[in-house]
Amino acid sequence: MIDSPRWLWIAGLLLLGWLLYLLHPILSPFLIGVLLAYLGDPLVDRLERWKLSRTWGVIVVFALFSLILALLLLVLVPLLGKQLMRLYELAPQMIDWAQHQALPWVQAQLGLDDGFWRFDQLKTAFSEHLGKTGDIVGKVLAKVTSSGLALLAWLANLLLIPVVSFYLMRDWDLMVAKLRGLLPRNREGFVVKLAGECHEVLGAFLRGQLLVMLALGIMYAVGLMLIGLELGLLIGLLAGLASIVPYLGVVVGIGAALTAGLFQFGGDFYPLLAIAAVFVAGQMLEGMLLTPWLVGDRIGLHPVAVIFAIMAGGQLFGFSGVLLALPVAAVIMVLVRHAHDFYKLSALYGESSSASDEPPSPA
Repeated sequence: MIDSPRWLWIAGLLLLGWLLYLLHPILSPFLIGVLLAYLGDPLVDRLERWKLSRTWGVIVVFALFSLILALLLLVLVPLLGKQLMRLYELAPQMIDWAQHQALPWVQAQLGLDDGFWRFDQLKTAFSEHLGKTGDIVGKVLAKVTSSGLALLAWLANLLLIPVVSFYLMRDWDLMVAKLRGLLPRNREGFVVKLAGECHEVLGAFLRGQLLVMLALGIMYAVGLMLIGLELGLLIGLLAGLASIVPYLGVVVGIGAALTAGLFQFGGDFYPLLAIAAVFVAGQMLEGMLLTPWLVGDRIGLHPVAVIFAIMAGGQLFGFSGVLLALPVAAVIMVLVRHAHDFYKLSALYGESSSASDEPPSPA
C-alpha cells in the first residue's frame, strides 16, 4: 500500500496544502494575478481569432483593465470617500433618530419596558471617537511611514500584480497545454473532463456573477441617487457586492436603503416606495435577463456553500484564502457530484436499496 501511486498522490496533495499554508502571506499578488489572467484569457483568445497576435491581445486587454481601474480611482473612489465621511457624520444623528422616534414606536407596539433600549452610552462613545478622526489618521500614517521596509514590501506586491498577470495571460494556453502533457496517459481523458467541469462552474460563477454584481450595483446606485438618497451610491454598491450570494444583495440593500430613507425623508411615503421599486426592478432584471444571460444554470454552487467557502478561506488563510475559496469550492463541488454518481453505481448503494425493499420482520 505504501508504494501505491494513490498514496503518492495523497502525499503530494498534503504537501501542497502545507506549502500553501506556509506561503500564504506572500501569495496574494500571485493569486490576484492568476485571477486577472483567468478572467482576461477569453478576451485575448477572441482577439487572437481576430488575427491579433497573443502579445498585442494581452496589451489591449491590459489597457482595458487599466482604463477601468483609472475610472474607478478618478471618479468612484472620491465619491465613495465623501459618502463614507457623510455616513460617519450622520451616525450620531441616526442613533438620535432611532432612540427618540423609531425605537419608542417599536417599544410601544411590543409593550417593552421604558429602560429596555440603552443608546445614550453608544452615542456618547461614538461622538467622542468622531472628534478623534484626525488623530487616528495621523497615527496610521505615522505607523506606515515609520516602517519603511513594510511600505516598500506593500508597494512591491502591488507592482507585482500587473507583471504576474501579464506573463500568465500571455502564456496561459501554453501552460495549460504543458500541464495536460504531464497527465498520466491512461487518466488524461478523465482528468481533462473533471478540469473542464471545474472550469465551467468556476468560469460561469466568476465571469457571470461578477458581471451580474456590477450591473446590479450600477442600477441600484443610479436609482437611489436619482431618488435623492444621500447615501445612494454607497448603499447601491454595497448591495451589488452582496449579490455575490443570490438574494443577499437585495436583502442587505433594501434594509440599508429603507433605514437611510426613513432617517432622511421621515414618514414621507413616496420616496420609500421609490426605494422599494428600485430593488424590485433590480430583482426582476436579474431574474429575467441578467442571470439567465450571463450566468445560466451551470454554477451549481449553493449560496450557503459560497458563504461558507469565503468565510472558511478567510479564517484559514486570510485574504489569500478568500481568493482561493471559490476555486476550491468549485473543484470540491465537481468531485462531490462524481462521488455521488460513483456511490449510486456502487454495490453499497444497491445493497442498501435491496434491504430497504424487504418487508420488516415480525417482532
